[in-house]
Amino acid sequence: MSKIKRLNFPKGFIWGSSTAAAQVETAGDHNWNGIKAMDGYTFTRTTDHEKRRDEDIEYITQFGSMYRCGADWSRLQTKAFAPFDPEVVEEYRDFFKKLNARGTKIMFVIHHFMNPNWFENNGTWLNEDNIPAFVDYAEQCIQHFGDLVENWNTFNEPNVYAINGFMLGGFPPFKKSYFKANTVLRNLGKAHDIVYDLIKKAYPNKLVGISCNTVDFSGLNFLGNMVAKFASWWFIDHAAKHFERLDYWGLSYYAHIPMNPFPITEIDKPGKLAQMGYAHDKMWAYKPSSFKEIILKFHHTFKKPIIITENGICSDDSDVRIASIKDYLTIMHEVIEEGVDLIGYVHWSTWDNFEWNLGPTYRFGLVRIDLDTMDRQMTKAGLYYAKVTEENGLDIEL
Repeated sequence: MSKIKRLNFPKGFIWGSSTAAAQVETAGDHNWNGIKAMDGYTFTRTTDHEKRRDEDIEYITQFGSMYRCGADWSRLQTKAFAPFDPEVVEEYRDFFKKLNARGTKIMFVIHHFMNPNWFENNGTWLNEDNIPAFVDYAEQCIQHFGDLVENWNTFNEPNVYAINGFMLGGFPPFKKSYFKANTVLRNLGKAHDIVYDLIKKAYPNKLVGISCNTVDFSGLNFLGNMVAKFASWWFIDHAAKHFERLDYWGLSYYAHIPMNPFPITEIDKPGKLAQMGYAHDKMWAYKPSSFKEIILKFHHTFKKPIIITENGICSDDSDVRIASIKDYLTIMHEVIEEGVDLIGYVHWSTWDNFEWNLGPTYRFGLVRIDLDTMDRQMTKAGLYYAKVTEENGLDIEL
Protein backbone atom coordinates (compact mmCIF):
# COMPACT_ATOMS: atom_id res chain seq x y z
CA MET A 1 0.00 0.00 0.00
CA SER A 2 1.40 3.40 -1.02
CA LYS A 3 1.97 6.12 1.54
CA ILE A 4 0.94 9.75 1.07
CA LYS A 5 3.34 12.56 1.86
CA ARG A 6 2.26 16.19 2.18
CA LEU A 7 4.50 18.81 0.58
CA ASN A 8 3.82 22.26 2.05
CA PHE A 9 5.49 25.27 0.44
CA PRO A 10 6.82 28.29 2.37
CA LYS A 11 4.43 31.03 3.40
CA GLY A 12 4.31 33.71 0.73
CA PHE A 13 5.45 31.35 -2.04
CA ILE A 14 4.43 32.80 -5.42
CA TRP A 15 2.12 30.67 -7.57
CA GLY A 16 1.01 31.64 -11.04
CA SER A 17 0.53 30.85 -14.70
CA SER A 18 1.77 32.41 -17.90
CA THR A 19 0.95 33.33 -21.49
CA ALA A 20 2.60 35.50 -24.16
CA ALA A 21 0.67 38.24 -25.97
CA ALA A 22 1.71 37.12 -29.46
CA GLN A 23 0.58 33.54 -28.77
CA VAL A 24 -2.89 34.42 -27.46
CA GLU A 25 -3.91 37.66 -29.17
CA THR A 26 -4.85 38.12 -32.83
CA ALA A 27 -1.61 38.93 -34.64
CA GLY A 28 -0.74 42.60 -35.06
CA ASP A 29 1.79 43.99 -37.52
CA HIS A 30 4.64 41.87 -36.16
CA ASN A 31 7.20 39.32 -37.28
CA TRP A 32 5.06 36.24 -36.55
CA ASN A 33 1.97 37.39 -38.43
CA GLY A 34 1.26 35.03 -41.33
CA ILE A 35 3.91 32.43 -40.47
CA LYS A 36 2.84 28.91 -41.51
CA ALA A 37 3.37 26.54 -38.57
CA MET A 38 4.53 22.94 -38.75
CA ASP A 39 1.04 21.60 -37.97
CA GLY A 40 -0.46 23.52 -40.91
CA TYR A 41 -2.06 26.41 -39.00
CA THR A 42 -1.21 30.01 -39.90
CA PHE A 43 -0.14 32.44 -37.19
CA THR A 44 -2.99 34.96 -37.27
CA ARG A 45 -5.99 34.49 -34.98
CA THR A 46 -4.38 32.47 -32.16
CA THR A 47 -6.94 32.42 -29.25
CA ASP A 48 -8.99 35.68 -29.39
CA HIS A 49 -7.68 36.74 -25.97
CA GLU A 50 -8.11 40.46 -26.72
CA LYS A 51 -11.83 39.77 -27.29
CA ARG A 52 -12.26 37.54 -24.23
CA ARG A 53 -10.22 39.21 -21.52
CA ASP A 54 -13.01 39.23 -18.93
CA GLU A 55 -13.68 35.55 -19.54
CA ASP A 56 -9.97 34.73 -19.33
CA ILE A 57 -9.65 36.61 -16.04
CA GLU A 58 -11.97 34.01 -14.50
CA TYR A 59 -9.42 31.31 -15.31
CA ILE A 60 -6.25 33.31 -14.60
CA THR A 61 -7.35 34.18 -11.08
CA GLN A 62 -7.76 30.50 -10.17
CA PHE A 63 -4.08 29.78 -10.77
CA GLY A 64 -2.30 31.54 -7.94
CA SER A 65 -1.54 35.15 -7.13
CA MET A 66 0.61 36.11 -10.15
CA TYR A 67 -0.02 36.21 -13.89
CA ARG A 68 2.98 36.39 -16.20
CA CYS A 69 2.15 38.12 -19.48
CA GLY A 70 3.14 40.88 -21.88
CA ALA A 71 1.69 43.18 -24.51
CA ASP A 72 1.67 43.41 -28.30
CA TRP A 73 4.46 45.89 -29.01
CA SER A 74 3.25 46.32 -32.60
CA ARG A 75 -0.21 47.48 -31.45
CA LEU A 76 1.14 49.83 -28.81
CA GLN A 77 3.76 51.47 -31.01
CA THR A 78 3.30 51.71 -34.79
CA LYS A 79 6.74 53.16 -35.52
CA ALA A 80 10.03 53.78 -33.75
CA PHE A 81 9.81 56.23 -30.83
CA ALA A 82 6.09 56.85 -31.44
CA PRO A 83 3.90 57.57 -28.40
CA PHE A 84 1.82 54.57 -27.38
CA ASP A 85 -1.67 54.29 -28.83
CA PRO A 86 -3.92 55.56 -25.98
CA GLU A 87 -6.75 53.12 -26.76
CA VAL A 88 -4.43 50.11 -26.65
CA VAL A 89 -2.84 51.39 -23.44
CA GLU A 90 -6.28 51.68 -21.86
CA GLU A 91 -7.20 48.16 -23.03
CA TYR A 92 -4.20 46.67 -21.23
CA ARG A 93 -4.56 48.92 -18.18
CA ASP A 94 -8.19 47.89 -17.79
CA PHE A 95 -7.17 44.23 -17.97
CA PHE A 96 -4.36 44.64 -15.45
CA LYS A 97 -6.55 46.67 -13.08
CA LYS A 98 -9.19 43.95 -13.07
CA LEU A 99 -6.59 41.32 -12.29
CA ASN A 100 -5.10 43.44 -9.49
CA ALA A 101 -8.57 43.97 -8.04
CA ARG A 102 -8.99 40.18 -7.85
CA GLY A 103 -5.70 39.80 -5.99
CA THR A 104 -3.63 38.73 -9.00
CA LYS A 105 -0.33 40.56 -9.46
CA ILE A 106 1.31 41.10 -12.84
CA MET A 107 4.72 39.79 -13.88
CA PHE A 108 5.22 41.84 -17.05
CA VAL A 109 7.41 40.47 -19.84
CA ILE A 110 8.67 43.32 -22.03
CA HIS A 111 10.02 41.18 -24.90
CA HIS A 112 8.70 37.71 -25.71
CA PHE A 113 10.04 36.66 -29.15
CA MET A 114 7.90 39.23 -31.01
CA ASN A 115 9.02 42.45 -32.76
CA PRO A 116 6.97 44.94 -34.76
CA ASN A 117 7.68 44.70 -38.47
CA TRP A 118 9.11 48.24 -38.46
CA PHE A 119 11.74 47.01 -35.97
CA GLU A 120 12.28 43.75 -37.85
CA ASN A 121 12.72 45.53 -41.18
CA ASN A 122 15.37 47.83 -39.70
CA GLY A 123 17.74 44.95 -39.01
CA THR A 124 15.97 43.50 -35.96
CA TRP A 125 18.30 42.61 -33.05
CA LEU A 126 21.28 42.29 -35.38
CA ASN A 127 21.32 46.08 -35.61
CA GLU A 128 22.75 47.66 -32.48
CA ASP A 129 21.17 50.96 -33.55
CA ASN A 130 17.77 49.37 -32.83
CA ILE A 131 18.50 49.17 -29.10
CA PRO A 132 17.34 52.77 -28.38
CA ALA A 133 14.00 52.02 -30.08
CA PHE A 134 13.45 49.02 -27.81
CA VAL A 135 14.55 51.04 -24.78
CA ASP A 136 11.96 53.68 -25.70
CA TYR A 137 9.30 50.94 -25.87
CA ALA A 138 10.35 49.62 -22.47
CA GLU A 139 10.39 53.14 -20.97
CA GLN A 140 6.82 53.73 -22.14
CA CYS A 141 5.77 50.34 -20.70
CA ILE A 142 7.21 51.45 -17.36
CA GLN A 143 5.40 54.78 -17.64
CA HIS A 144 2.01 53.39 -18.64
CA PHE A 145 1.88 50.07 -16.77
CA GLY A 146 4.43 50.33 -13.96
CA ASP A 147 1.91 51.19 -11.25
CA LEU A 148 0.02 47.96 -12.03
CA VAL A 149 3.07 45.67 -12.37
CA GLU A 150 4.61 43.83 -9.42
CA ASN A 151 7.49 42.05 -11.15
CA TRP A 152 9.37 42.48 -14.45
CA ASN A 153 11.02 40.21 -17.01
CA THR A 154 12.97 42.33 -19.47
CA PHE A 155 13.35 39.38 -21.86
CA ASN A 156 11.74 35.99 -22.14
CA GLU A 157 14.29 33.29 -22.94
CA PRO A 158 16.77 35.42 -24.92
CA ASN A 159 18.82 32.27 -25.50
CA VAL A 160 15.87 30.60 -27.25
CA TYR A 161 15.19 33.70 -29.32
CA ALA A 162 18.83 34.04 -30.40
CA ILE A 163 19.41 30.38 -31.21
CA ASN A 164 16.08 29.74 -32.98
CA GLY A 165 15.91 32.99 -34.91
CA PHE A 166 19.55 33.41 -35.87
CA MET A 167 21.42 30.09 -35.57
CA LEU A 168 18.94 27.26 -36.25
CA GLY A 169 16.56 29.25 -38.45
CA GLY A 170 13.28 28.07 -36.89
CA PHE A 171 11.95 31.49 -35.79
CA PRO A 172 11.73 34.71 -37.80
CA PRO A 173 13.91 36.10 -39.30
CA PHE A 174 15.05 32.50 -40.07
CA LYS A 175 18.82 33.16 -40.08
CA LYS A 176 21.41 30.39 -39.75
CA SER A 177 24.61 31.87 -38.40
CA TYR A 178 26.51 31.21 -35.19
CA PHE A 179 28.02 34.69 -35.37
CA LYS A 180 24.64 36.39 -35.86
CA ALA A 181 23.20 34.53 -32.88
CA ASN A 182 26.06 35.82 -30.73
CA THR A 183 25.53 39.38 -32.00
CA VAL A 184 21.86 39.18 -31.07
CA LEU A 185 22.67 37.83 -27.61
CA ARG A 186 25.08 40.71 -27.01
CA ASN A 187 22.54 43.30 -28.13
CA LEU A 188 19.82 41.78 -25.96
CA GLY A 189 22.20 41.91 -23.00
CA LYS A 190 23.02 45.57 -23.63
CA ALA A 191 19.33 46.44 -23.84
CA HIS A 192 18.62 44.50 -20.65
CA ASP A 193 21.20 46.46 -18.67
CA ILE A 194 19.74 49.81 -19.77
CA VAL A 195 16.14 48.77 -19.08
CA TYR A 196 17.07 47.24 -15.71
CA ASP A 197 18.30 50.66 -14.60
CA LEU A 198 15.18 52.40 -15.91
CA ILE A 199 12.86 50.08 -13.99
CA LYS A 200 14.89 50.33 -10.77
CA LYS A 201 14.95 54.12 -11.03
CA ALA A 202 11.16 54.27 -11.39
CA TYR A 203 10.33 51.39 -9.01
CA PRO A 204 13.32 50.61 -6.76
CA ASN A 205 11.46 47.94 -4.80
CA LYS A 206 10.08 45.98 -7.76
CA LEU A 207 11.94 42.81 -8.76
CA VAL A 208 13.55 42.68 -12.21
CA GLY A 209 14.82 39.52 -13.92
CA ILE A 210 14.69 37.60 -17.17
CA SER A 211 13.45 34.14 -18.01
CA CYS A 212 16.38 31.94 -19.00
CA ASN A 213 15.40 28.74 -20.76
CA THR A 214 17.33 25.67 -19.62
CA VAL A 215 17.69 22.31 -21.36
CA ASP A 216 19.36 19.06 -20.34
CA PHE A 217 21.53 18.11 -23.31
CA SER A 218 23.14 14.65 -23.14
CA GLY A 219 25.43 12.84 -25.55
CA LEU A 220 24.82 9.26 -26.64
CA ASN A 221 28.30 8.73 -28.11
CA PHE A 222 31.64 10.51 -28.42
CA LEU A 223 30.45 13.08 -30.98
CA GLY A 224 27.15 13.44 -29.15
CA ASN A 225 28.99 14.25 -25.91
CA MET A 226 31.00 16.96 -27.64
CA VAL A 227 27.94 18.55 -29.21
CA ALA A 228 25.94 18.28 -25.97
CA LYS A 229 28.70 19.98 -23.97
CA PHE A 230 28.96 22.80 -26.48
CA ALA A 231 25.15 23.22 -26.63
CA SER A 232 24.89 23.34 -22.86
CA TRP A 233 27.75 25.86 -22.61
CA TRP A 234 26.36 28.20 -25.28
CA PHE A 235 22.70 27.90 -24.39
CA ILE A 236 23.04 28.22 -20.61
CA ASP A 237 26.47 29.36 -19.38
CA HIS A 238 27.40 31.68 -22.26
CA ALA A 239 23.90 33.14 -22.56
CA ALA A 240 23.55 33.75 -18.82
CA LYS A 241 26.71 35.89 -18.73
CA HIS A 242 24.90 38.58 -20.74
CA PHE A 243 22.20 39.02 -18.07
CA GLU A 244 23.84 39.02 -14.66
CA ARG A 245 22.45 42.40 -13.56
CA LEU A 246 19.16 41.21 -12.11
CA ASP A 247 17.34 40.73 -8.83
CA TYR A 248 16.47 37.09 -9.43
CA TRP A 249 16.90 34.39 -12.03
CA GLY A 250 13.76 33.35 -13.83
CA LEU A 251 14.27 29.81 -15.10
CA SER A 252 12.21 27.75 -17.52
CA TYR A 253 12.61 24.07 -18.30
CA TYR A 254 10.82 21.59 -20.56
CA ALA A 255 13.33 19.40 -22.34
CA HIS A 256 15.84 16.61 -22.06
CA ILE A 257 17.55 16.33 -25.46
CA PRO A 258 19.74 13.30 -26.23
CA MET A 259 22.26 13.86 -29.06
CA ASN A 260 23.96 11.35 -31.36
CA PRO A 261 25.37 13.96 -32.39
CA PHE A 262 22.14 15.40 -33.80
CA PRO A 263 19.32 16.19 -31.35
CA ILE A 264 16.61 13.55 -31.02
CA THR A 265 13.17 15.03 -30.38
CA GLU A 266 9.59 13.95 -30.89
CA ILE A 267 9.14 17.00 -33.13
CA ASP A 268 11.76 15.98 -35.68
CA LYS A 269 11.76 12.19 -35.27
CA PRO A 270 8.33 11.02 -34.03
CA GLY A 271 8.49 7.64 -32.32
CA LYS A 272 12.29 7.56 -32.02
CA LEU A 273 12.40 8.52 -28.32
CA ALA A 274 9.91 5.80 -27.37
CA GLN A 275 11.88 3.29 -29.45
CA MET A 276 14.97 4.25 -27.45
CA GLY A 277 13.12 3.85 -24.13
CA TYR A 278 12.70 7.52 -23.25
CA ALA A 279 9.60 8.93 -21.59
CA HIS A 280 8.49 11.93 -23.65
CA ASP A 281 5.74 14.42 -24.42
CA LYS A 282 4.76 15.65 -27.91
CA MET A 283 8.02 17.58 -28.22
CA TRP A 284 10.91 16.32 -26.10
CA ALA A 285 12.23 13.60 -23.84
CA TYR A 286 10.86 13.97 -20.31
CA LYS A 287 13.36 14.10 -17.44
CA PRO A 288 12.29 16.36 -14.55
CA SER A 289 15.21 15.25 -12.36
CA SER A 290 17.61 17.15 -14.63
CA PHE A 291 15.89 20.41 -13.74
CA LYS A 292 16.95 19.92 -10.13
CA GLU A 293 20.60 19.80 -11.19
CA ILE A 294 20.16 22.98 -13.24
CA ILE A 295 18.45 24.86 -10.39
CA LEU A 296 21.22 23.86 -7.97
CA LYS A 297 23.83 25.01 -10.49
CA PHE A 298 22.24 28.47 -10.79
CA HIS A 299 21.86 28.66 -7.01
CA HIS A 300 25.54 27.90 -6.35
CA THR A 301 26.87 29.97 -9.28
CA PHE A 302 24.87 33.18 -8.93
CA LYS A 303 23.58 33.12 -5.33
CA LYS A 304 20.37 34.95 -6.23
CA PRO A 305 16.70 34.14 -5.65
CA ILE A 306 15.07 31.95 -8.32
CA ILE A 307 11.55 31.97 -9.75
CA ILE A 308 10.43 29.22 -12.11
CA THR A 309 8.97 31.50 -14.78
CA GLU A 310 7.88 28.71 -17.13
CA ASN A 311 7.43 24.97 -16.79
CA GLY A 312 4.95 22.51 -18.21
CA ILE A 313 4.41 19.62 -20.59
CA CYS A 314 3.12 19.39 -24.16
CA SER A 315 0.23 16.97 -23.96
CA ASP A 316 -3.48 16.64 -24.73
CA ASP A 317 -3.92 14.40 -21.66
CA SER A 318 -4.88 16.02 -18.33
CA ASP A 319 -3.69 13.01 -16.34
CA VAL A 320 -0.25 13.32 -17.93
CA ARG A 321 -0.18 17.03 -17.08
CA ILE A 322 -1.19 16.36 -13.45
CA ALA A 323 1.56 13.73 -13.11
CA SER A 324 4.06 16.23 -14.55
CA ILE A 325 2.98 18.96 -12.12
CA LYS A 326 3.51 16.51 -9.25
CA ASP A 327 6.94 15.51 -10.57
CA TYR A 328 8.16 19.08 -10.95
CA LEU A 329 6.70 20.40 -7.70
CA THR A 330 8.30 17.52 -5.81
CA ILE A 331 11.63 18.74 -7.18
CA MET A 332 10.81 22.36 -6.30
CA HIS A 333 10.09 21.28 -2.74
CA GLU A 334 13.35 19.31 -2.56
CA VAL A 335 15.55 22.21 -3.65
CA ILE A 336 13.86 24.55 -1.17
CA GLU A 337 14.60 22.04 1.60
CA GLU A 338 18.21 21.95 0.39
CA GLY A 339 18.53 25.69 0.86
CA VAL A 340 17.74 27.14 -2.56
CA ASP A 341 16.02 30.53 -2.38
CA LEU A 342 13.24 29.44 -4.74
CA ILE A 343 10.44 31.96 -4.25
CA GLY A 344 7.89 31.10 -6.92
CA TYR A 345 6.55 28.75 -9.59
CA VAL A 346 4.73 29.96 -12.71
CA HIS A 347 3.15 27.22 -14.84
CA TRP A 348 3.12 27.31 -18.63
CA SER A 349 0.50 27.86 -19.84
CA THR A 350 -2.75 29.30 -18.58
CA TRP A 351 -4.62 28.12 -21.67
CA ASP A 352 -3.62 26.47 -24.94
CA ASN A 353 -1.95 28.92 -27.29
CA PHE A 354 -0.24 29.10 -30.66
CA GLU A 355 3.03 27.28 -30.05
CA TRP A 356 5.18 29.50 -32.28
CA ASN A 357 6.56 27.67 -35.35
CA LEU A 358 4.90 24.39 -34.33
CA GLY A 359 1.28 25.58 -34.12
CA PRO A 360 -1.72 25.40 -31.78
CA THR A 361 -2.09 21.61 -31.77
CA TYR A 362 0.96 21.53 -29.47
CA ARG A 363 -0.95 22.08 -26.23
CA PHE A 364 0.37 23.22 -22.85
CA GLY A 365 -2.80 24.73 -21.37
CA LEU A 366 -4.46 24.24 -18.02
CA VAL A 367 -7.54 25.46 -19.93
CA ARG A 368 -8.46 23.80 -23.23
CA ILE A 369 -9.07 25.90 -26.36
CA ASP A 370 -11.37 24.70 -29.14
CA LEU A 371 -9.36 25.64 -32.22
CA ASP A 372 -12.49 26.24 -34.33
CA THR A 373 -14.65 28.27 -31.94
CA MET A 374 -11.95 29.49 -29.51
CA ASP A 375 -14.24 28.45 -26.64
CA ARG A 376 -12.50 27.75 -23.33
CA GLN A 377 -12.95 24.76 -21.04
CA MET A 378 -11.27 24.15 -17.69
CA THR A 379 -9.40 20.85 -17.64
CA LYS A 380 -8.92 18.36 -14.84
CA ALA A 381 -5.28 19.46 -14.71
CA GLY A 382 -6.41 23.08 -14.34
CA LEU A 383 -8.63 22.17 -11.40
CA TYR A 384 -5.76 20.24 -9.85
CA TYR A 385 -3.27 23.10 -10.19
CA ALA A 386 -5.82 25.58 -8.84
CA LYS A 387 -6.17 23.40 -5.73
CA VAL A 388 -2.38 23.25 -5.28
CA THR A 389 -2.07 27.02 -5.50
CA GLU A 390 -4.96 27.58 -3.09
CA GLU A 391 -3.58 25.15 -0.52
CA ASN A 392 0.09 26.12 -1.05
CA GLY A 393 0.99 22.47 -1.26
CA LEU A 394 0.17 19.00 -2.59
CA ASP A 395 0.06 15.34 -1.66
CA ILE A 396 2.35 12.86 -3.38
CA GLU A 397 2.48 9.06 -3.26
CA LEU A 398 5.67 7.49 -1.97
